[in-house]
Amino acid sequence: MTDDATAGPLPADAGDVAPPATPADGELLALIDRLATLLDRSDLSELEVESGGTGLVLRKAAVQPAVAPAAEVSPAAEPAAADRPVAVRPAIRAPLTGIFYASPAPGSGPYVHVGGEVAVGQVIGLIEAMKLFNEIKSDLAGRVVKVVAESGALVKAKQPLIEVEPL
Repeated sequence: MTDDATAGPLPADAGDVAPPATPADGELLALIDRLATLLDRSDLSELEVESGGTGLVLRKAAVQPAVAPAAEVSPAAEPAAADRPVAVRPAIRAPLTGIFYASPAPGSGPYVHVGGEVAVGQVIGLIEAMKLFNEIKSDLAGRVVKVVAESGALVKAKQPLIEVEPL
């Protein structure tokens, strides 16, 4: 056996002994705390970060609705809104993670607005990622029903940006 504590399996009674902490551990934990705060303050439900082969996924905990006692629930009652099927509209989704901008410059009008039409290939916004502004082009044609993403907000890859009603 070597003097290196990381070589080979740990003895059975060493399971409750933590390895010594390093300064890098403190920095990593502080970064995770900052990311968790960012996630809590955003509308996102999940935040994924990857750097140098190491990945981290933070998810908001799902809040379970309170359940009414069985005596108060009427069998003839109409199903709750959560039980009804919801119509899903087609959406133009973010191709990458970054900050979404709905207009080409501060103070200028947005690329698209609710009620307006959008064509395939039309620029619908910008996403800033790694100090680069990427034009986001529509892959759908139709009428804009809802602009989901707020201008200046962090969006995640594959997150809906704009809901479209096909023509």
